[in-house]
Amino acid sequence: MTQVTTCTLDNMVTRYPALAPLTAQIEAAVDLLCRCYYANGTVLTCGNGGSAADSAHIVGELMKGFTLRREVPPTDAECLRQAGYADWEALAAQLQQGIPAMALTDQVPLSSAIANDISAEMVFAQQVYAFGHAGDVLIGLSTSGNAKNVVNALRIARAFGLSTIGMTGMRPSTMDEFCDVLLKVPEFETYKVQEYHLPVYHTICAMLEHRLFGQGNA
Repeated sequence: MTQVTTCTLDNMVTRYPALAPLTAQIEAAVDLLCRCYYANGTVLTCGNGGSAADSAHIVGELMKGFTLRREVPPTDAECLRQAGYADWEALAAQLQQGIPAMALTDQVPLSSAIANDISAEMVFAQQVYAFGHAGDVLIGLSTSGNAKNVVNALRIARAFGLSTIGMTGMRPSTMDEFCDVLLKVPEFETYKVQEYHLPVYHTICAMLEHRLFGQGNA
């Protein structure tokens, strides 16, 4: 890890000491996501209720600058210039590099069609099957670890070569065996689990961003 990513992780532990046992898993999650990015893969996310909001939140941090301004590389700025746009410099100045990501929870018409025509338990699995490719990463969030639609998505991801990251609470759960990286925060009640999920995924997003776009990497 770089000094910046080490400091980011240390800062999380200082603010949330109970999350200290998760540092190795967080590093492993960042490594998976880095490999996905360099392989031109996509990060897919899913969850229910508050975890659906968290899954969309993660995508928001990945698709544009989070703690850094991710300036476009000179080759991309040159593409805008060669397109003949008079304002190419302004466009280049406003664009930011993104980590390709999609929240499966945001596909509302599609989700309702899958739930109606197939099964509500397959709303995420069907999307993973259709959108996902080997080398992509699925992040599944379930405070109980037993949400059937999230578990099915993780199962389908595993079968078709996607890497899987699970975020849940302390109890043993169904999703545990289908996650390459399992982030079990030290709480049991739904809202308390979600309170810990936020600093965990913020730390992952910040570490990933510095790995990919920090000084000397952008």
